[in-house]
Amino acid sequence: MDMAWPMTQLLLLALVAAAWGAQPRTPGAGMDLLNVCMDAKHHKTKPGPEDKLHGQCTPWKDKACCSASTSQELHKDISLLYNFTVDHCGKMEPTCKRHFIQDNCLYECSPNLGPWIQEVNQSWRKERFLHVPLCKEDCQQWWQDCRTSYTCKSNWHRGWNWTSGINQCPTGTTCRTFETYFPTPAALCEGLWSHSYKLSNYRRGSGRCIQMWFDPAQGNPNEEVARFYAQARSAGALPRGLEPLLLSLALMQQLWLLG
Repeated sequence: MDMAWPMTQLLLLALVAAAWGAQPRTPGAGMDLLNVCMDAKHHKTKPGPEDKLHGQCTPWKDKACCSASTSQELHKDISLLYNFTVDHCGKMEPTCKRHFIQDNCLYECSPNLGPWIQEVNQSWRKERFLHVPLCKEDCQQWWQDCRTSYTCKSNWHRGWNWTSGINQCPTGTTCRTFETYFPTPAALCEGLWSHSYKLSNYRRGSGRCIQMWFDPAQGNPNEEVARFYAQARSAGALPRGLEPLLLSLALMQQLWLLG
């Protein structure tokens, strides 16, 4: 028995090492989460300069995950990227629509969302971001500017009627004001895209929340935010799959001591 426990330790440690080495590039990989693009339908494989980014996407021109043509499509009422329109309940107010354009630019163009990227099994993408801490003012202004616009759903990720080729309100739904479907800023920012965002208590410039709006002349503040959360993950997270092995190691050690 004296030799059994050391041999068991070596075996389990070998399994741990194998699991550690087999980990894919996913959230939890620490600093590898900086300056990355999602594996999704219209994203570039690596961020790079795009001098001709269009309109509201220009803040990302120095280091972008989107192409110039993608940025142009994001500004159209019905984009060929996804055949999706925000005007499903009539013409959306311009003050509201600009937030959705900015949201799309952030999604398609930002290289600073690595700490929140998750794997998904969807036909049009293999990765998405989840629970990105959106700065308080950005979420509140989005909600304030869209309160009087109209929609028919509180989750825009799924459940649409696509028979016409573009998204339409499903049978049984009614077009009502945003405030009806999203009674609070958190309800809008967190519910709209299946928790892609979460309302942060931090404000712009804190270095702890992602800004949807920023002045590129002052630099990209989201680089600091991504660095902070990547470092936090690197310092505190175990690669996936190691916890059961470490638990087994601890239990076998207890049994050996009792024996």
